[in-house]
Amino acid sequence: MKKKIMKVIALIIACIAVIYLILTLQNSSIEEASVSAKPVIYLYPEEETEVNVKLEYDGELTCTYPAYDNGWLVTAQPDGTLVAGDGKIYSYLFWEGKSDSDYDMSRGFVVKGTDTADFLQTTLSRMGLKPREYNEFIVYWLPKMQDNPYNLITFQTDAYTSSARLDITPEPDSILRVFMAYQALEEPVEVEAPELEYVERTGFTVVEWGGTEVR
Repeated sequence: MKKKIMKVIALIIACIAVIYLILTLQNSSIEEASVSAKPVIYLYPEEETEVNVKLEYDGELTCTYPAYDNGWLVTAQPDGTLVAGDGKIYSYLFWEGKSDSDYDMSRGFVVKGTDTADFLQTTLSRMGLKPREYNEFIVYWLPKMQDNPYNLITFQTDAYTSSARLDITPEPDSILRVFMAYQALEEPVEVEAPELEYVERTGFTVVEWGGTEVR
């Protein structure tokens, strides 16, 4: 009788261990999912225009503002002001999500945490962002990066645009999508610096920026 009880107890312990392992792996998978943090979309038509923006995202949307209801339909002004159907005014379209996207960290820039603000201002300007846009980018990301000894900063245009596709009507004349993936470092590493593309802004222009931390 005692042996049977011991076998039952051992079986229960083994089941608990298996359940714990499964939950641990699930949580690990969730933590490793890439979070596309605060991508924001600015719309700059040449005249007041009704614009429909649809996002096809290879992942799960976790937050949108204004609410994403099979797309955003807004009236856009040349200065970037957006008016939704209910009359509410927005500066941009915001979304955030989780995906399993892979980012190539083999080419980028290794920057001291204390130099992050200057680096981002200079680099984002070179890529075509205007002061309003790169200042909002820096205000969001600087608190997460400035206290790291170093940051490996990369820009993932191809990987990002292939996993977060935009369908915009009317079609923009120029579109600038900047997505940063960075990794905190204790010590600097040697990486090749990529060539950064500058986008000329002409006609109806759409600008987007976002980012993620690679752990």
